[in-house]
Amino acid sequence: MRRRAFVHLVASFLASLPFAASAFAADGIQVSGPIVHDNLAIYLVHGSGAGGAVPLTLQEALAKGAVKVRETGSVNELTVENTGKDEVYVQAGDIVKGGQQDRVLSVDLLLPPRSGAVSIAAFCVEPGRWTARGNEDVRQFSSAAAAMPSHEAKVAMRAYAVTAAPPAGAAASAVSSYAGGAGVGESQQEIWALARKTQDSLSRSVGAPVAAPASPSSLQLSLENEKLKQAQAAYIAALQGAGETGDDIVGYIFAINGKINSGDVYASNALFRKMLSKLLAANVTEAISVKEAAGAAPPPVKDVAAFLAKASAGVKAERAINAGVHLATLDGDASLYAETRRADGSWVHRNYLAK
Repeated sequence: MRRRAFVHLVASFLASLPFAASAFAADGIQVSGPIVHDNLAIYLVHGSGAGGAVPLTLQEALAKGAVKVRETGSVNELTVENTGKDEVYVQAGDIVKGGQQDRVLSVDLLLPPRSGAVSIAAFCVEPGRWTARGNEDVRQFSSAAAAMPSHEAKVAMRAYAVTAAPPAGAAASAVSSYAGGAGVGESQQEIWALARKTQDSLSRSVGAPVAAPASPSSLQLSLENEKLKQAQAAYIAALQGAGETGDDIVGYIFAINGKINSGDVYASNALFRKMLSKLLAANVTEAISVKEAAGAAPPPVKDVAAFLAKASAGVKAERAINAGVHLATLDGDASLYAETRRADGSWVHRNYLAK
């Protein structure tokens, strides 16, 4: 079901957004929807995105062999190297498969062409393995086709990045220093617990175990489960096309079981389209894992617009992820907002997490 409702977030709202001039400040943005399937509703964010070259996603770059994600011997630190000629975008929540154990990357990065090895903070999502799996290369990772399907885990990772990241102006190796910083062990335990919770919830929802015999603790392998893929199919068929209907769509916010959950907005329609399939698959998986017997009505579009507007209020912080990327955040009463920015102040990705 799709309602042709639009709510304008006018420039007065957007002028208060933090840290950099909004790409949409002149024209405002619009929110439309909801587009609904079962217990998942998405609300499209429309705006006039930035022009210029569009980076490869990590998934694209790994498939092309243009990026290497490697082990360092540390659970909470990997290296990523762009050996190609195109810029590569890495998004927090990307799950990389292989190595000594599957990981979820906990920060956004932009890798310039021929970047050299760059450290990146990560959390394990496969606690039962620290060795080769089958014929996979134990030294590096082969794919990044999935994203973290747990709101609680995303909040935990974002909270850790906000509190543990080094101060602005830190050296280019700063990611490495906070990858093993204070509190990482406690945060890792929380991510393990939430990964297990997601596996258990999915097993109940699809009516069969999703843990894979090759590595029962692997969240990534659970996300490849055939029963889960079958459960996802109707959601994706009903929802994905909406995000591909116009060149002004730059992101979406979603609600599960009648409650606003989170959302992602990008500086261009082209980058959003590249990320759409992975984002939607993760959101659908979460919706399946927490599906309630009695469906709740999706929130009205005006509530989603208000959620976006209110994200401009909160405790401000800014951290250098490395010399080329900054993370700017607003920690509010109802949401956690994060903006990934280049060194010149232009933004690439905005993430909204409801609390």
